[in-house]
Amino acid sequence: MSKTGKTYISKSLADTRRIAEEFVDNLFTNGGKTSGKAVIIFLRGDLGSGKTTFVKAVGDILGIKETITSPTFVLEKIYKIGTSAAEKSEFQNLVHIDAYRLSGGGDLESIGWGELVDNPRNIIFMEWPEMVHEKIPDDSLLIQFRFVDETTREIAF
Repeated sequence: MSKTGKTYISKSLADTRRIAEEFVDNLFTNGGKTSGKAVIIFLRGDLGSGKTTFVKAVGDILGIKETITSPTFVLEKIYKIGTSAAEKSEFQNLVHIDAYRLSGGGDLESIGWGELVDNPRNIIFMEWPEMVHEKIPDDSLLIQFRFVDETTREIAF
């Protein structure tokens, strides 16, 4: 794993996990909850650029026991965060949303977007946020992913 500023190069799952650990550590250190609402992280990048792999690594770090899979066809999956991570961070749920098939922000309401955002115990990861740009809160975080080659990904946050 190499790092330049806030751009990281991952050449393996272990690299991606180390990058995810740094992201989670920064999130916990900086509070992550300044608005009294959920923390929202948007994941932007082409298919195969590592978005779901990153969420899987975060889930593992947060002690999620279930296997995290892409929510492409169900739109949203909610996972319970492990006890020790929940006590450390006060987060209870990791919400993983794939907005690729949505036609606009109004479609988010069908999955309870308002309630998800209003719950400060949620950490929300959304793939394809550009599909619902009108619902993106100003204080959201962004992680950009780029496919470099078969074994290399660029991750910037």
